[in-house]
Amino acid sequence: MADITDIKAIIYTEKTLGLQEEGVIVVQTTPRMTKNGLKEVFKEYFGIKPLKVNSMRVNGKVKRFKGVEGKRADSKKFYVKLPEDAKIESLAV
Repeated sequence: MADITDIKAIIYTEKTLGLQEEGVIVVQTTPRMTKNGLKEVFKEYFGIKPLKVNSMRVNGKVKRFKGVEGKRADSKKFYVKLPEDAKIESLAV
């Protein structure tokens, strides 16, 4: 079952701010989140039914710090298309 705690962050970059003007929000989540689960979260917590959801899996990079090798966590990115009249005040920049 998907939950709001599976959402890690809303991504704010030059590209995503341009997409927000078109009504698309980019969300970073845990790898176990699904498209249907994300739709449920948006319906339940924000009261908005997304028009379209695209997903992308992001594998964690292998990094080295002081000779010790480590790996960043895997995640998923979702591009969520919202209806034109929908606004989420907590996500406004």
